[in-house]
Amino acid sequence: MFFAHSENDAGKKHSLKEHLIATAERASSFAPSESLSPFFYLAGLMHDVGKFQDGFQQYLEQGKPRTPHAGIGAFIASQMGKHSLPLQFVIQGHHAGMPDNQGRKTNIDEYSTDPVIGIAKMRFDETFPEARKNPDLILPTDTLLAECLTRFLFSALTDSDWLDTERHFTSDKSQARVSSTLDHETLIKALERKFAQLPSDGTINLLRTKARTESAVHFDAPRGFFSLQLPTGLGKTLTSVYWALLHARYHQLKRIIIVLPYLNIIDQTATILGDVFGKDSILEHHSGMVEEGEKKDMYEECSVGVDSEFAKRLACENWDAPIIVTTSVQFFESLFSNRPFKCRKNHNIAESVVIFDEVQTLPKEYVEPIIIMLKNIEAIARTSFLFCTATQPAFIKREGFDGIENIRPLITKPDEYFDKTQRVNYVLLNGLQNVSMDFVTDELLKEAGSFLAIVNTKSVARKLFQRVLKSETHDRYYHLSTTMCPHHRKKTIAHVIEDLKKNKRLAVISTQLVEAGVDFDFPCVYRAIAPLDAVIQAAGRCNRNGILSEKGRVVLFNLEQQKMPDKTYRACADWAMGIIKDDIDMLHNAETYEEYYKQITQLFVNADNYKITDARKRFNFKEVHEGFKFIDDLTTSLFVKGYSNESKSLLDEITKSIFITKNQYRRLQQFSVQVFPNFMKDYSSQIEVFNESIHIWHGQYDDNIGIAPIDVEMVF
Repeated sequence: MFFAHSENDAGKKHSLKEHLIATAERASSFAPSESLSPFFYLAGLMHDVGKFQDGFQQYLEQGKPRTPHAGIGAFIASQMGKHSLPLQFVIQGHHAGMPDNQGRKTNIDEYSTDPVIGIAKMRFDETFPEARKNPDLILPTDTLLAECLTRFLFSALTDSDWLDTERHFTSDKSQARVSSTLDHETLIKALERKFAQLPSDGTINLLRTKARTESAVHFDAPRGFFSLQLPTGLGKTLTSVYWALLHARYHQLKRIIIVLPYLNIIDQTATILGDVFGKDSILEHHSGMVEEGEKKDMYEECSVGVDSEFAKRLACENWDAPIIVTTSVQFFESLFSNRPFKCRKNHNIAESVVIFDEVQTLPKEYVEPIIIMLKNIEAIARTSFLFCTATQPAFIKREGFDGIENIRPLITKPDEYFDKTQRVNYVLLNGLQNVSMDFVTDELLKEAGSFLAIVNTKSVARKLFQRVLKSETHDRYYHLSTTMCPHHRKKTIAHVIEDLKKNKRLAVISTQLVEAGVDFDFPCVYRAIAPLDAVIQAAGRCNRNGILSEKGRVVLFNLEQQKMPDKTYRACADWAMGIIKDDIDMLHNAETYEEYYKQITQLFVNADNYKITDARKRFNFKEVHEGFKFIDDLTTSLFVKGYSNESKSLLDEITKSIFITKNQYRRLQQFSVQVFPNFMKDYSSQIEVFNESIHIWHGQYDDNIGIAPIDVEMVF
């Protein structure tokens, strides 16, 4: 009798044979196609073959010595023929993460003369004689498709393994999981009821209805890539979800995944969809969750009662839900990762509709490997992708860019919508010649009504806000940047929206964090010169609902000696300034941004700057994981103890805990600010380190601007 795991609370050991069969059956059910099911079954059956060794059984009995088993399984898989390469990677990496190709080869060499191999293989064959016949499988000849298939196999295996291990150790947690996919008919009817309740009069509402109807016509198009290009304020969220539901019903797809660039948009989108479908249908998965940590007990939350919120937290681990709302960081860093916990959700991308909202925010230095990965997924996993934005990037395949061969537009003539929704006039302050901050301040304070001013860095936002705050020209003054913790930013955005509805005269200074998806509607927006997508998106915060008697005003200005986030941002901003000076009217043209995107990716941006695709071709999973970083991981998260009574209470709760749960980490992030190493060094006397992983800010936190002093630039 061989065992996979030690005794659970009931005193029962986990049978190795039962564990392997259960894992294999789950993995088979997670395969992206029926033809791949036998191969996924084999991976589940073989993943713990190394546990048939006497040393591992002794380890389970005595707790020592620690005996590796994954490498043995990978070596045995290497002897199984030409299609064994994916098996080797996923079996070797199902605990520690998939290695680079050289790591796989080193593992094979290390075990090539180990006598335990023969014993483990013999016992496995005796237990599963049917496994001697390899599944009849032809792997993709395209290297990148084979690499992508390996990622799906890894995801399916790790999720299956952990789910069955969880069933053994914590049955209450296992039973709390609620597996669900799209109930197409119910969700479509709920959304159609919502549409029937919406106002239908007025130009904007008529256009929203027209866009929804035009998009829905394409529900029966073959699976693939689609675009939805509409001006801001025309209801892209509900229109895209409606099409996705119809498309999913037609192709019998299982879920909808909505990928958004920023946390504040997740809250907004989840609220909108929750009001339509009910909160239990929506799974929010934020990018900031602590997923790996220091390998703490994966079952630490099992004491939480069995309820819908607990079930949702469990579903975040593997995206077993009908509608998932997540961030670009979470989606893509998981997709390109080699880590088991981070990857276990990826197999549920198969048979889905994935909606990318505000797609222009994808980092240009990673855009080509992103597009190539999406093409690979579409080819093997019955998945459709929809790109939504007012500023559609040039993702089509062309010379020098390995893009998408065919993207079907849901709106075939977007210019008609843009022409009818010209809600703003653009104004060039001082002809876009350099102006001082004092000059900009004076211009802002001349505004009779509310205004929003968007600048490129936090230090400029702080200085401009402090200047404006000294005046008494407006009813309320607000600052928004990521020197404020997420809870503070979310609360401030809500206050701004509420005050606008009350017709308060507002002065709001912000960084670019408000440009995508934030439902601001100002009569006047000032925008420091920036890349073209930022300029157009900023304009979407002006006269958003078209209720002004005259058009809104978007004032573009060129601040002297202004800082930019990086060299690429500056190059793109300078290029945008040149073409705006030449023809300001082109800002109203729907095709302008796509052409601009082609130009800047040819001139200034290496669309695969970190050689991700080359590393994928070499099956270097660890290298890809380390190279693909949406957010600079040099930053440190500072928890702001003094932000509120809630933050103080949370810290007190954590300091009294034996260990920190994932839920506590999530709550910590709502009161944390990301800072660079130079900030950590300069203000180390005001920072306390708790439990080696939590950095606590004891310095000043301003009710308007957040962490202070802030003389050092931080991540925006």
